[in-house]
Formats: sequence, structure tokens, C-alpha cells
Amino acid sequence: MTDERNSLGGRVMRYARVGRAVGGLAARVAGQRYLGLKIDRAEHAAELTAALGGLKGPLMKVAQIMSTIPDALPKEYVQELQQLQANAPAMGWPFVKRRMAAELGSSWQGKFKSFEHEAAAAASLGQVHRAVGHDGVALACKLQYPDMASAVEADLSQLSIIFSVYERYDRAIHTKEIHGEIGDRLREELDYELEGRHMALYRHMLAGEKHVHLPEPQLDLSTKRLLTMSWIEGKPVMQMLAGKPSLELRNRIAYNMFRAWYVPFYEYGVIHGDPHLGNYTMRPNGDVNLLDFGCIRIFEPKFVKGVIDLYFALLNDDRDLAVSAYESWGFKGLSREVIDVLNRWAHFVYGPLLEDKERKIQDAETGVYGREVAEGVHAELRRLGPVTPPKEFVFMDRAAIGLGSVFMHLKAEINWYQLFHELIKGFDVKALEKRQKAALKEAGLKKQR
Repeated sequence: MTDERNSLGGRVMRYARVGRAVGGLAARVAGQRYLGLKIDRAEHAAELTAALGGLKGPLMKVAQIMSTIPDALPKEYVQELQQLQANAPAMGWPFVKRRMAAELGSSWQGKFKSFEHEAAAAASLGQVHRAVGHDGVALACKLQYPDMASAVEADLSQLSIIFSVYERYDRAIHTKEIHGEIGDRLREELDYELEGRHMALYRHMLAGEKHVHLPEPQLDLSTKRLLTMSWIEGKPVMQMLAGKPSLELRNRIAYNMFRAWYVPFYEYGVIHGDPHLGNYTMRPNGDVNLLDFGCIRIFEPKFVKGVIDLYFALLNDDRDLAVSAYESWGFKGLSREVIDVLNRWAHFVYGPLLEDKERKIQDAETGVYGREVAEGVHAELRRLGPVTPPKEFVFMDRAAIGLGSVFMHLKAEINWYQLFHELIKGFDVKALEKRQKAALKEAGLKKQR
């Protein structure tokens, strides 16, 4: 296997291309904020996408994360940047042959009964090819693009520039913890052996969920930059919705999605931090396939307890319990006004769980889920002074907002209150700690920083 390091040359080349585009973005946004210069956001956002088009790497993931942080970038930029992943072309067969030989040796093709030349999917850090093993099992081979370690470091440096400009004109939120958390998780996503262990962890945690399906890793055909797993059939959620499924089927999908994400969190303290549409597919009966396990967040059991405490604080209008929950997560020195603002956001996130009735996830059926509420909360925090969100919130919030968007697209009508209470019934923090420890040990994993 070749040694693909975070090379100086790779970073310099990445800086040159990304830096020009991000530098222009920072300058124009700052010019508008400081000098009152009028810019055509939509036009400049399109220019940014053109400049970065086809560029492999983590920028697409960063753009998706940024879309959940209100006002971090104008929405025109976020919308354009999110198109990068959809537009990224796959690498050709000569590249695939070289990469596969580097990972499995020059005789790699003999390890498969067949291996398709064209990629079945292209994503931010790698592309997927269909194959068949000698035992006849259908396989998915996820192959990482070259020099991704350099790409991650270069893109994270550019992200720090965006955050720096952002904080100069808007001091509502300190972004250091956010940047650090994004960096830690992106670096983990480069390690496909780690993702294989995450997959094993999820197979253990969701073993009792008959309507959630996961691929099985093929360790003898995997390396740090190649992850081979069983292929599982399904349709993307938007493709399924195009067929105008019944409310019953849409509700079944929503129920299974809820269980797939939150059984691991409330029973093991683990969350899948990337509910991007490409990371799961649906079966005709409403079953869910989870496909990608690069972005996994493991929480201390007390964090999970804080999430449940805040729910009951809102349900019972218990201000002291709410303060205790925020403090258990690492918020410090919160004024009464700031607590009230944080509670506004919490009421939005928990809202569907607080009403014991069937309802949609939100009344509006258009727009970005939660954006209007988030922007109002952000404006109040800007007035009251800076808040430093604990790093754990980056992917916890991302999961909540991402899933909310899916439920909104599904137009599901579910008693979320009953679904949630079924999940947390009998919650015990010590029992969670014991389950988590055993599950991580079985999967060969350690707690994250």
C-alpha cells in the first residue's frame, strides 16, 4: 500500500485553488458587511461553484454543515456550495485500476468475480463501484480519492478564514469549538478501517430493528482507503417520493428513520452525524438502508441525560432543570436572557415531541427546516453577547435538523410524543454507560475526544 500523507505539495496546490475562491468569498461578504457594498450574491455564489466545480474533498461536507449554522454564510452561497457534491464527476477507470492495485496489490482483480468499471456513485471523499465476490455476494467498493489528507487540512484552513471573517462582523457565536469538531470528524472520515468498525458498532446497536438494514463489511477486501461491504438495494428517498407513496408508507419510512438514528443515541450514546440524502435508501415496504458510517459521534452518557432533562424541563416548564441541562453540556455563565433565547431554539427542536397527538414535523412544507427560528435565535444571541456552543452540538444539531428536513419532505404525520417516550422509557444513565462500553469494546472502538 502506498503511503499517502498530508503532504506540503498537496496542501499548496489545494490552497492555490481553494484560496482564490474562498478569498473572494471572504472579501465580498466582508465588503458588504463593513462598507455597505452591494453585491449580487446569487451571481457570485455561482462563480464560487464554478471555481470549485469538480474539486474532490471535504468542502461539500463543510457546506452541508454550514447550512445548519444560521447566518454563517448567506443562504445563496450555501445553496450553491451544496450543489458541489451532486456535480462532482467520478474518476475514470485508469485511476480506479491504479488505486485498487495500491490497496489490494497488482492481482486485485482476481479477488473479485466481477468489478464494474463505471462508478455507481461519486461522493465527496471517494466513489463507489459495484462488484461481485467469488461467493456470488453483491459488493460495494468505496474507494477514496488520492491525497485527501492534504485536501482536508487545506479546506479546514480555508474554513477557519471564513469563520474568522464571520466572527469579525458577527459576535453571536464563538466558532472555535465548531471548527475543531468539524476537523476531528473529517479526519476520522479518511480512515475507512475506522468506518468499518463504526459499521460493526451500528450492526450491533440496531440488531433488534427489523426494518433497518446495514451492509456487512468485508474486512479481507478493505484497507484504510478502500472499504468493501455487501451491496444492499434501495431507492433514494426523493426518488421514492416522486412515486407519490401513500401517507401510511411515508409514516412507516419516518418511523424507521427515527428509530435508525435515535435508538443508538438513547440506548448507547452514539449518533450518526450525517443525515445527507446520499447516506441511506428506502425499500418498497418502507424499510431503511443505512449506507455510510464515516461521521459517527460518541457522547458521554451524561450528555444524553442532559438531552432528556431538557426535554422534561420544557414539558414541565422547569427552568432550574433546563439550566442544569445546559450546564451539564458545558455552557457557562448563562444569563436569564440567554437561557430564554436558548429555550426558544430548544422549544423548536423538541416541539413535535411535546404534543401528544399526530402531527407533521412542522406546519410549513417549504423552506429550510428550522431556518426562520434559527435566524431569530441567532439575532437575539448577537444582541446579548457571544455564546460558545459545546462541540458536541455540531453534529447533534446537524442530525436533528437533517432528519427534520427528511420528515418535512415525507409530510409524515406521526405521534412523535409517543414515539419518543417509547424510546426513553426506563432510561438509566448507568445502564447506558455499561451498554456503550460493551458495544465499543466489541467493535474495537474508543471514545472520541
